[in-house]
Amino acid sequence: MNEYFEMFLDELGPATHQRPVPTSSIERYRGKLPQQLLEYWEEYGWCGYANGLFWTVDPQEYEPVLKAWIGETQFMEKDAYHLIARSAFGKLYFWGENTGDTLKVFAPGSYCLPRASLFRKDELERGLRVFFSNRDREENDFADLFAPALRKLGPLAHDELYGFVPALALGGPSDIGHLQKVKAVEHLVFLAQLAPLEIMAPPSTEKS
Repeated sequence: MNEYFEMFLDELGPATHQRPVPTSSIERYRGKLPQQLLEYWEEYGWCGYANGLFWTVDPQEYEPVLKAWIGETQFMEKDAYHLIARSAFGKLYFWGENTGDTLKVFAPGSYCLPRASLFRKDELERGLRVFFSNRDREENDFADLFAPALRKLGPLAHDELYGFVPALALGGPSDIGHLQKVKAVEHLVFLAQLAPLEIMAPPSTEKS
């Protein structure tokens, strides 16, 4: 284990709800995603961290989500993206094959945070390690609702998230009383249909 992932586990570990990653999936993304990520998959599987606040996911399973949110946007014209992780509330982490960690989407709010690449093509392995080391609980929580949702609704399965019903884009309130467990892929695709994606400049404190 490298020091970057140790930092990640100190903040968000240990792994739970681990699903072994088949060899076919490793080979599918070899040369497209960093070798370091494939090694994490092999060791830990696709899984949740921090009791399900943050999840690593199968990019192939989330292709409908990628297509729904950025499939027809300028981003896919600039790079080939893959969804590699998400939060319990629908913050989506996209990885560009040539640009790395350059795009995040917050699905409930229908906005995205693009950023310039900090790593050149030959530095993306280090970029992947930095990506994990910079993840924290605060950025993946929403209005401090994770702990109350976990107590009220119970832990999430690997294919679930906490969704607002009715959705925020439909005028639903962002409180614990309107959170439900929902199927992640289906709900995320549904949210993409409700409002156009707003492109926002990331704040100066945005993590890499």
